[in-house]
Amino acid sequence: MIAIKRLSSTDPDFNERLDALLAFEAAQDACVEQAVADILSEVKARGDAAVIEYTRRFDALSANSMAELELSQSELQQALAALPPTQRQALEAAAERVRSYHQRQPLQSWQYEDEGEKTHGTMLGQKVTPLDRVGLYVPGGKASYPSSVLMNAIPARVAGVRELIMVVPTPAGEHNPLVLAAAALAGVDRLFTIGGAQAIAALAYGTQTIPQVDKIVGPGNAYVAAAKRRVYGVVGIDMVAGPSEILVICDGQTNPDWVAMDLFSQAEHDELAQSILICPDTAYIERVAAALDDLLPTMPRRRVIRAALENRGALIQVRDLDEACHIANRIAPEHLELSMADAETWVDKIRHAGAIFIGPYTSEALGDYCAGPNHVLPTSGSARFSSPLGVYDFQKRTSLIRVSQAGSQTLGRIAATLAYGEGLPAHARSAEYRVES
Repeated sequence: MIAIKRLSSTDPDFNERLDALLAFEAAQDACVEQAVADILSEVKARGDAAVIEYTRRFDALSANSMAELELSQSELQQALAALPPTQRQALEAAAERVRSYHQRQPLQSWQYEDEGEKTHGTMLGQKVTPLDRVGLYVPGGKASYPSSVLMNAIPARVAGVRELIMVVPTPAGEHNPLVLAAAALAGVDRLFTIGGAQAIAALAYGTQTIPQVDKIVGPGNAYVAAAKRRVYGVVGIDMVAGPSEILVICDGQTNPDWVAMDLFSQAEHDELAQSILICPDTAYIERVAAALDDLLPTMPRRRVIRAALENRGALIQVRDLDEACHIANRIAPEHLELSMADAETWVDKIRHAGAIFIGPYTSEALGDYCAGPNHVLPTSGSARFSSPLGVYDFQKRTSLIRVSQAGSQTLGRIAATLAYGEGLPAHARSAEYRVES
């Protein structure tokens, strides 16, 4: 029997128990941090030589040069061509849906002219341009995710990124054909079979072979996360994501096996993943609990699932669905399923979630692979202020300002007054020169 936590919103200690459930200790391991700092320093100083050494050490690859660690475009295309038809069709269908969704996202440049008489001829605007070069980190070895290739590379391509450099560890030289095929479909320019903090360092600082990128995206282990955190500022990063999360709000009408498997779908990621059900129906919660116990023995990753559910999972009884939505906003989950017959009517009640899956037929798993929206989502409550990865993450905005002679007279006086007030006379005089001209 799974020892999953049971909470009720009517319990006097509910808020304290919920806070404890949601708490995730993200304290950085000192050993990890020191190891990462050393790796970053070595790669920055020695470039290719350090990357090769660390790849030999951590991935058991006996490469003598970076050329041996780079896969050609022909090798990527061969991986795509060699896929079984069903896999290729699924990958292509997913890629097309992801592309179609993200093609609706790009920001557009804009500008306008002042209509005021005293500033006539002054133009203000915004120029939107893609990043030049992006690095994509893709996990390898035990965890290989072709879906992550699509979700990270396709929005970059839609944004107009000129060059996409992908890194993926291949322990003992083991390549995942689906990952390579996804890279071919998504339009990756160069692919290096390296991973860990050394790969992040190579992308951030550049080496003799690997060009420096402008932004690094993609998930990884604790060493990758620590490395991304440390190089932020040298390059941009997408986010430092925490464990995967799912929150299901159910009215008690969905097949309990469906809900149980939805909870499993995130719990199987790792022991720190979080799966929560919120429901006002006590009897239904018991049916889901029974389904969890019945279905767990059928799962290959049952040990991980059990650990996750017992560590950070919960079944929460609430007074009604209004309260369920209130608690959901407090949690701000990565994935939120509204598993209800009239789910559409509750969407406006949700303010904070990475992605909302509407209705009992919309499983979170569809969003992970092929629905279309990005599966890179804010975790650990950061949906309160963060958004899913998208095309806009690969674009930057530049302000446009063109002041006419007439405008310089009016704006110059305003700027000078404020500059003197801030004790910055050079600013003031710079503006006043145009007024006096």
